[in-house]
Amino acid sequence: MINSRKIEDLHPIVAAKCRDFLARCKGFGIDVLVTSTYRDKESQAALYAQGRTTSGARVTNAKAGESWHNWRVAFDVVPLRSGKPVWGTSGTDGELWEQMGRIGEACGLEWAGRWHSFRELAHFQFTGGLTLADFRAGRTLGGVAVQ
Repeated sequence: MINSRKIEDLHPIVAAKCRDFLARCKGFGIDVLVTSTYRDKESQAALYAQGRTTSGARVTNAKAGESWHNWRVAFDVVPLRSGKPVWGTSGTDGELWEQMGRIGEACGLEWAGRWHSFRELAHFQFTGGLTLADFRAGRTLGGVAVQ
């Protein structure tokens, strides 16, 4: 079961965008921890089961094969303040997440903090306009297959 935090486990195009995002955040004085990059289908299935058939809160609506993480085109992060994760979403914490979202978008990433259903501040992705069905059908991002 793989739930990686390694940037090099992302598709090369997404890895480059992730590194750009982290560098730009650092330029604004924001320390960021990457919490998830590539997840295999077994790991995704376990996350999907959480809050459904296993204990814990629901953390995803994506089944195995339905998560952008499964296709190496998404990553999750958390900002750090004095070395501690900032999970709050209101006040100055919310402003910090919004700033990170704008930085990610400036890097060409889609920020799930803008999603209307299952809004997820920690999630960034780059799909190059491809859909999950495209990936399942064997289409590749930039002509580079990574699996």
